[in-house]
Amino acid sequence: MSIIKPALERINPSFGSSFTLVRYDKNKNNNTNYWHYHPEIELVYVNGGSGKRQIGSHISYYTQGDLILIGSNLPHCGFTDKFTGNKSEIVIQFQPEFIDSLTTDKPEMQHIRLLIERSKTGIAFTGKTKKAIGTRIQNLVQEQGFERFLGLLSVLHDLQLSEEYQLLNASGYSMQANVEDNERINRIFNYVKTHFQESIALDSMAEMAGMTTPSFCRYFKKVSGKTFTQFVNEYRLVHASKLLSENAMSITEICYESGFNNFSYFNKSFRKFTGKSPSAYRNALKQVISSS
Repeated sequence: MSIIKPALERINPSFGSSFTLVRYDKNKNNNTNYWHYHPEIELVYVNGGSGKRQIGSHISYYTQGDLILIGSNLPHCGFTDKFTGNKSEIVIQFQPEFIDSLTTDKPEMQHIRLLIERSKTGIAFTGKTKKAIGTRIQNLVQEQGFERFLGLLSVLHDLQLSEEYQLLNASGYSMQANVEDNERINRIFNYVKTHFQESIALDSMAEMAGMTTPSFCRYFKKVSGKTFTQFVNEYRLVHASKLLSENAMSITEICYESGFNNFSYFNKSFRKFTGKSPSAYRNALKQVISSS
């Protein structure tokens, strides 16, 4: 059984800067699609396109771009590849100490401090916030030095004030806080990421984690906030969402391509997960795309 450990990504700020800002153009997308983590806090703006987001134990599908804030050492996969269809991607990364030095005992900076605290679970911003802040992040590419520094602080301040967001993992999510848990649970996550289209035996996952099956079930629920079966099914359903929006395959084909072996169960699970049947989901997405 192949086991892939999460990679520690090492990031160095640009010369003369306290943080890193990199723009990836359409044909040069960020290639960190593997499972990785780093101590730096990460703000990502994906301009257009659609794809998967996997942050901690959260898995979902974004459309019309994405704006994500990821806390320190929170494992995640990259958000773009050659199939995403985005115009560009901008990734900003900075050390927690960068924020601590600016916000400690400074009342004017407390909004930013609160935002960074919330980012431990991962935050996806939506609606007008995604569009307006995304434009400002794009403008930062043209700025240098002090102006870029002030622009980043302004963006972080306004993100905390926004009410258009979703917390991606449960409060108290422990994965990023425990190195041993990080290694163990990420071996499981990586295996699911690679083999979700196949049958995945619970006993095999327990063996991979070095536990009995009942102990593994309790452990996974405690660490991720969901059962292992729920996690695997969510990964399959997000993949199905992706295929429904990007592929002309029939819904029956998508069911089996996503790792389900029972069409009735797939339909029921998809409706419960998205609030729509697969066909209604595909039609609704077509309407959104045609009106944009």
